[in-house]
Amino acid sequence: MEYALITGASKGIGKAIAEELARRGFNVLLVARSGDLLIQTAGELAARYKITADWLALDLSLADAPQQVYDWCKNKGYTVQALVNNAGYGLSGPFEKYNTVQHLNMMHLNMDTLVGMTRLFLPDLRKQSRAYILNIASSAAYQAVPRLSLYAATKAFVLSFSRGLHQELRGSSVSVTVISPGATDTDFPNRAQLGEKGMKAAEKFNMSPHAVASIAVKAMLAGKTEVIAGMINKVGAFIAWLLPKGVVEKTAMKIYE
Repeated sequence: MEYALITGASKGIGKAIAEELARRGFNVLLVARSGDLLIQTAGELAARYKITADWLALDLSLADAPQQVYDWCKNKGYTVQALVNNAGYGLSGPFEKYNTVQHLNMMHLNMDTLVGMTRLFLPDLRKQSRAYILNIASSAAYQAVPRLSLYAATKAFVLSFSRGLHQELRGSSVSVTVISPGATDTDFPNRAQLGEKGMKAAEKFNMSPHAVASIAVKAMLAGKTEVIAGMINKVGAFIAWLLPKGVVEKTAMKIYE
């Protein structure tokens, strides 16, 4: 039996992607820190869409988390057809607001865990007649964002890595898709500690997690390389490419002051 594995699946975009995949008939494996939320989500998806759902409660920022997830799938006999690397978070404010451990933890989850999961599961994905990798970047990946500097840099990494890997795997059975959402109605602003100004700016352009998930899964199944969710975010990425970097960066910084 084949499954879609989704990290950060207990809420927000990850949960919405899990539901979208279940709606399309995928069995799902849900991984996140909160066991209670995972139990509830797995039960709801199994009952509503008549698919098989299992879950693993795990802190994905741990160094050996990818290996733990992979071993869990092997021990359970789960064949992963679609790998969704969604888990991640941001930290906002001046770079010096956070200590080194806090910065490195975010970098590890946003980048190292994603790379580790991809490397471990890729050989098995290659064995499928059709398989998918979906990585979640951000509209912040398209320019430097002062006061969100390190988060934006981690998502630029995800974007670049995903595009490169997509080309490496061209002609194989595995496609790699990266989606870049903008402001989404999730817990991200609270976790990132956005200020009042940033919160209000996000609220003006918020997309729902389900809207983002629908775009993401459709793009993944179509084998697309890259997609930006929402017209306002597509326009923003174009403007970031068109205008001088200094102008774009100063404008972005004002949002998070």
